[in-house]
Amino acid sequence: MENLLKLENVSKTFKTFDSAFKKSKVTVHAVDNITLSIKRGSSIGIVGESGSGKTTIAKLITGIHRPDSGHIFYKNELLDNASKNTYNDFRKNIQMIFQDPYSSLNPKLTIFSTLKDGIKKHITTNKKEIFKKCSDILKTVGLEEEHLKRYPHQFSGGQMQRISIARALSIEPEMIVADEPVSSLDVSIQAQILNLLKKLRKDNGTTLLMIAHDLAIVNFLCDETLVMYKGNTMEYGQTKEILQNPLHPYTKNLIEASIKKDIKKITTGKTGRCPYADRCNFVMDICTREVYKYQVSKTHHVYCNLYK
Repeated sequence: MENLLKLENVSKTFKTFDSAFKKSKVTVHAVDNITLSIKRGSSIGIVGESGSGKTTIAKLITGIHRPDSGHIFYKNELLDNASKNTYNDFRKNIQMIFQDPYSSLNPKLTIFSTLKDGIKKHITTNKKEIFKKCSDILKTVGLEEEHLKRYPHQFSGGQMQRISIARALSIEPEMIVADEPVSSLDVSIQAQILNLLKKLRKDNGTTLLMIAHDLAIVNFLCDETLVMYKGNTMEYGQTKEILQNPLHPYTKNLIEASIKKDIKKITTGKTGRCPYADRCNFVMDICTREVYKYQVSKTHHVYCNLYK
């Protein structure tokens, strides 16, 4: 399969205040030298605790953020040098489903108005075809034509997330980036949305990037998994291989925490070259100077000095 999108040594920093008193700003390395190839039709999960850089990756991939350094390629063409037509094609074909459907939908617009603008811009200007497209896409996500006349506040959380999915699918993108789309929903509704995403991917062959902190979700939806910590890659490979044979101490910690349902954000101090060094039970002196990339197999890599 060809690359639909590729990140090459991509980094992104933000300036933020170092305390609630807002006296001085510090630089936060949200994403640090990430390389990732996304094949057409593949499904990749990115996991890690809060603050690991998952959402920043999603926003870099969708063009909401631009990298400070490194390169992003769309269909093997560098986006920095892309023509206007290529960049417009990229923005159309990489669509995002946000974590909070309430904040991602305009409360002043009906569902029809929410869906029609993208269709009118990218698919067709024919009014009858636009209405039919809106109706069909709602039915695809389990809603009815009558819902087109309603406003976001008239729907439940699960229904609103279905509408968010419908909006992303309405312009027939090649790739969907889902940023923890079920974290704010009840467990029973979570299952419905995840089953819907799996069905849509199977039926349409859509490339999927799933941002999650729950390993059960990526196990259900994703063929490959990238494990991140403090903006860095800890481990990458086939999802089943990583879950059955986790090698990085952080991956093992994530799996254990996922089983216990107790994933928490933990603040840490300086870590040196390995960002996980100050939390690792197996830390060595070398971990403050360098990180060894070990290739377990063609599809499984771990960034850890334990395997040097």
